[in-house]
Amino acid sequence: MPNPKVSLKSFGLVAGPLSFFSLLLFFKPAGLSPQALSILASTAWISIWWITEAIPIAVTSLLPIVLFPVSGGLGITDTTSSYAHPYIFLYMGGFMLSIAIEKWNLHKRIALQIMSFLGTRINMVILGFMMATAFLSMWISNTATAVMMLPIGIAIVLQMKESMVTEPKLQNDFGKALMLAIAYSSSIGGMATLIGTPPNLIFAGVLRDTYHLEISFLQWLKIGLPVSIILLFIAWKYLTGFAFDFKKQSFPGGIAEIQRLKKDLGTIKTVELKVLAVFAATALLWICRPLVQRILPAVDDSMIAVFSGILLFIIPGNQKGERLIKWEEAVKLPWGIILLFGGGMALAQGFSSSGLALWIGSQMNLFQGLSVFFLLLILVAMVNFLTEITSNMATTAMILPILVALSASLHTHPVILMIGATLAASCAFMLPVATPPNAVVFGSGYLRIPDMVRTGFWMNIMSIILISLIIYFVLPYLGIFDPSQF
Repeated sequence: MPNPKVSLKSFGLVAGPLSFFSLLLFFKPAGLSPQALSILASTAWISIWWITEAIPIAVTSLLPIVLFPVSGGLGITDTTSSYAHPYIFLYMGGFMLSIAIEKWNLHKRIALQIMSFLGTRINMVILGFMMATAFLSMWISNTATAVMMLPIGIAIVLQMKESMVTEPKLQNDFGKALMLAIAYSSSIGGMATLIGTPPNLIFAGVLRDTYHLEISFLQWLKIGLPVSIILLFIAWKYLTGFAFDFKKQSFPGGIAEIQRLKKDLGTIKTVELKVLAVFAATALLWICRPLVQRILPAVDDSMIAVFSGILLFIIPGNQKGERLIKWEEAVKLPWGIILLFGGGMALAQGFSSSGLALWIGSQMNLFQGLSVFFLLLILVAMVNFLTEITSNMATTAMILPILVALSASLHTHPVILMIGATLAASCAFMLPVATPPNAVVFGSGYLRIPDMVRTGFWMNIMSIILISLIIYFVLPYLGIFDPSQF
């Protein structure tokens, strides 16, 4: 009997290049430039190989460097520059912190403290992680939030493996669920506040530039916070009760076992305090970055992460003079995920530069004549799935100006469509390249692309339905905007 996994890989290996050449040769829609068609064809090949894992995904992530220039979609210089995106250096600094935390066993101490506080029921541990992650993401970038929570999450998973040596399936499921919980709540939390994620700020900018109206922090909170809270609860119930079943599961040994393990660790050591200080200072700088930028305007999250990573090579770890981390340890960074994110950034650059994103957005003119609700539902779904392969920032910046014109031609209130699209841009849960938090947790090694696609697809569907219902039925009664202003 053939191995389904091998068969899928073999299918993908052929289907990828076949889709590329088929689109280039036979797909000739009106208004689509040759450069945009090249990017579309390249995206089809890359996406198929990512999903089927026909070859290692890190290697697939290098395809844009070959396909974009050869097909005429994007030059080699512009393509390769995407692999040095600032977020890549944010990952590098964040993962160096993770290495130091694990090296000196600080992760065990943090994990045991969290578990003793939340109890030993697995679904409650996941809920605690999701609430903490979502709250942080309301105020700092979802990427920085995911990077901060990842080492703590890994510590919990490692502790479970030590305690549950006889239940490998439960260990595996818990690792997947907790990584997905960190990714989902990082994105969901950012939806709640105006500063939580770039699409929200882009919406505010388009609203100001187009209609000369300002949306306040409180006004956005009225719609963003309810959507965020409800979607977070749905994600928790889905992960712990449907995608995985943890309803009756708890860590064996309970609180007594946790207390014993804490006692075995002893009192916190000086080197742990040093690592903790660097970690806390990094988190504080991320949270207080707007204040820091008043003095040093050029500072961003990536610079903070890299500086913290450099500090780990400077600060002595013990009396023998060993630093907190050594280069031999740092080279164990997940280079595959760095290439993966670079490939995702190259795709986003290709969509924007070639005009493909604009062409996709312009196809929404086909929806004239639909009721407002179904138009909103289709729009939210389009943005949701488009964001799986492009950055949410690029998608929002591209689509909001189109919605201004579309709402005028359809005599629809523009804010209904614009806020729907803005919220949908933060709800891509399927692919590692869809959002930085997805890429961060994928780098943990606990997830495969099929895991993320299978679980994330239903999260996408639930978010599409939730956003459409709340925007259509609730938004008009929140008093955020006066219809006469438009």
